[in-house]
Amino acid sequence: MTVPATLDIRPSSLSPDAAALLGRFVLIALIAGALTAVDPGFASVSNLLNMLRQASLLFLVASGLTLVIIGGGLDLSVGANLTLSACLAAAAIKTTGNPWYGVAVAIGAGTLIGYANGLMINRLQLPPFLATFGMLWVAQGIAYWFMAGQTIYGMPMSFRYFGTGFFLGVPLPIWITLVVCLACSILLHRTTFGREAYFMGANQTAALLSGVPVERRRLLLYVLSGLTAGIASLVYLARLNAAEPGIGEPLLLPAIAAVLVGGTSLFGGNGNIVGTVLGAILLTIIVNGLNLLNVAATWHPFVNGAVVLVAIIADLVISRRRSGSE
Repeated sequence: MTVPATLDIRPSSLSPDAAALLGRFVLIALIAGALTAVDPGFASVSNLLNMLRQASLLFLVASGLTLVIIGGGLDLSVGANLTLSACLAAAAIKTTGNPWYGVAVAIGAGTLIGYANGLMINRLQLPPFLATFGMLWVAQGIAYWFMAGQTIYGMPMSFRYFGTGFFLGVPLPIWITLVVCLACSILLHRTTFGREAYFMGANQTAALLSGVPVERRRLLLYVLSGLTAGIASLVYLARLNAAEPGIGEPLLLPAIAAVLVGGTSLFGGNGNIVGTVLGAILLTIIVNGLNLLNVAATWHPFVNGAVVLVAIIADLVISRRRSGSE
């Protein structure tokens, strides 16, 4: 019998990003397992689909924000953008009776707000925080003025299908999430634009000196953030069957939380869109679990805030270790 002189066994290794995603998968599985042990109804198909639908709505708001943060920016106007786009789209649908006019108005309004954000940051040299914080109040103020204290409700059933319909037994918002996630992943990882976005987020000066058209890339990132906010406004409007000036206000902080919990660095240059999907699912599971455990709603913001703080601290620790290793 011949015995090999050496046995070459090389342990497979994961990249840091893949390991981080795997860790979030495991965390979600552990929390889901614990909640199922407490209440078997958690694992029912209807509850799981409902949670994924809620997570998909949160992801759609956070997807464009993820692109902006990876590129070294910040967009605080996504919630107000969603509000104004939804109100304008609802008015267009009720006035014309044609849902496609509402789709065009929401996409156009959302994209225009994103374009204005990018323009202010590029031309006026405003810090992203201040430019988008100002836009938050401008968009919110226009929404309150436009609606004049009214609520627009009663959308056509053909339009409500975007938020309440099913395809192959799966809610349509989940399919929309998959399409947006795939498009963003291809954009980030399979195009020159994506590589330049990471480069800008990691070191804007170096990107500029290397010939990256930083202003044009930054403008496009904010336009994409506005576009995804416009898409999210349509799904929210179709789901809620009503538009009023307050629908987007509660969404900003959860969207930022989904991005950070998903592993995208607030300092730019690192992160991915799949992580944001997992972050949205994780936050949705936590809220669902708190409801199953009959935890008072007054404690929900505390728990979500604690999760976000842990994510930020972990981001800081990882960033300092990377800086130290360079």
